[in-house]
Amino acid sequence: MPPIWRPDIPPPPGPLYSRLTDALERDIATGILPAGSRLPAQRDLAHTLGLSVGTVTKAYAEAERRGLLLAHVGRGSFIRGASPDITIATSFDPVPSTSTPEAGHPRGASIDLRCNIPPRVGLSRALERAVADLATTGELDFAVQYIQASGLRSVREAGATWLARRHGLACDPADLIQCNGGQHAITLVLSSLCRPGDIVLCESATFYGACTAAEHMGLTLRGVAMDEEGLIPSALERAAIETRARVLFTVPTLQNPTTRTMSPSRRQDIARIARQHDLTIFEDDAYYIYADPADRPPPLAAIAPERTVYLASISKGICPGFRLAFVTLPPNVAREKIMRGIRALGYCPPALGGMIFARWVADGTADAVADAVQAETATRVSMARQILGPAMNNPGAARSPHVWVPLSPLAAQRTLNHALRAGVELTPPEACSVSRDAESGLRICLGAPDDRPTLERALHIVRDAIQAPVTSEATGIV
Repeated sequence: MPPIWRPDIPPPPGPLYSRLTDALERDIATGILPAGSRLPAQRDLAHTLGLSVGTVTKAYAEAERRGLLLAHVGRGSFIRGASPDITIATSFDPVPSTSTPEAGHPRGASIDLRCNIPPRVGLSRALERAVADLATTGELDFAVQYIQASGLRSVREAGATWLARRHGLACDPADLIQCNGGQHAITLVLSSLCRPGDIVLCESATFYGACTAAEHMGLTLRGVAMDEEGLIPSALERAAIETRARVLFTVPTLQNPTTRTMSPSRRQDIARIARQHDLTIFEDDAYYIYADPADRPPPLAAIAPERTVYLASISKGICPGFRLAFVTLPPNVAREKIMRGIRALGYCPPALGGMIFARWVADGTADAVADAVQAETATRVSMARQILGPAMNNPGAARSPHVWVPLSPLAAQRTLNHALRAGVELTPPEACSVSRDAESGLRICLGAPDDRPTLERALHIVRDAIQAPVTSEATGIV
C-alpha cells in the first residue's frame, strides 16, 4: 500500500462516511489497496483528507461490517481481500499467504485452532441482499415471530433440496425437522431416544459436543474401537452384545476428531450389525459436504433408512451464525416425542438464518458459498500437510476442515502446553476421548483463523511444539 491513501470520494448523495467506505471498496476491487495492506490510522486519514475523526471512524466501522477489513485493537485495520460480494464460487479472494502474518492476526493474541468452523468467506453483501429481498417480499415478518416447532415449510423445502443435491439423500420436506444448529440437534435426539443412565455406543474418540450432551443428560458413552475406516464391525457387535445398548452415535464421514471416512462396504457392515442387534443409528453427517466429490460414500441413512436418524449441519459447511441443521427420522422414532423435545429445549427454531438459507438455495448463493468454503479448505489442508508433514495423518478427504495428529496422551498434552505458551489454542486431548484405549492425538481445526497467514503461523507453532524436546516441568532439564 502507498504511504498515504488518498481516496477519490464519490460526490453526494449519501452520508460522507458511507461515500468514504464506497471509495475504500472501489480501491480494493481495483487493486489500489491489495489484500493484507494496513490502512492509515483514523486520525491520520482524517488529517490528510480534512475530515472529522468521527467521519473516518464511522467509515472504518462500516467497512468492517461489509467484510472489507479486519480491525485489531492496538494493531490497526487491515484489508481483508477483494470484494466479498459472492456471486459465483470463484469470487472468494482470501488474504494470500504472501502477506505478513501480522496482517491477519496481531502478535500477542492467541490463535484458536479449537473451533471446527468453515473458513470465513465474504458473506456481508450476500446477507444484505437476502435480508433486503425478504423485507421487500414481506417474508421478513416471520423473523420476529414464533414459528412452528419443526420450522418453516419453505426452509424445510430448501433443506430437502440441499440434502438431495449436496448429500445425495432424498427426503420429503414434511419429514425434515429444523434445528438450532448441530449441537441442539444432538441434544434433542439423544434426549428423545435415551433415558438417564442409558449407554450410547460411539467411536472410541468422538465429537466433543456429543460428550458434553451425554454428560449433561446423564448418559454413558461407550467407545468402540476404530481402524483406518472408522468403527470396526466386530468391535461394534461385541459392544452391542455386552451393553445391550439401543443407540449408536457415529460420524462416518470425516470423523470428528480423526477425519476417517467409512467405505461403502464398511457402512454396509455397520448397517447389518445395527439390524441384527436392533440399534438405532444416529448419523452425524456434518462434514459430508467436504467429502471428495468423486468418491462420496452413501450416507448410512440411505443404506438403513428404517433405523437411522440423520443429522446434516448447515452451520458446518456454509455459515456458523445461521445456527441451522436438519434432522430426518426413521419410522421407529416417534416424531411427537422429538417435537416435545423442541418445545422443551427452545420452543421453536429461529427463523432468520433458515430463511436466508432458503433464499440462497433458490438463487444459487448457497452453492457458491459452499464451493468457496471447500476451495479454501483444500488450500488450508495442503498448507497443513506441507508444514506438519508426517506428523499429520492423511485426512479422509482433500478438503477436511480438521486434521488429526496422532500422539500419545502425554505427548499430546505436552504439545498442547507448548503451543499454548506460544499463543495457539488446541482442543485438550482428553476432550474427545471416550474409552481408555481411545484414539490419542490432537485435532487441528483449520477454519477458525481469519486468513492463511494466521493459520500458517499457527501451524508452524504446532509443528515446533510437536518437535519440542521433552523437558522436566520442574527443573527445565532436557
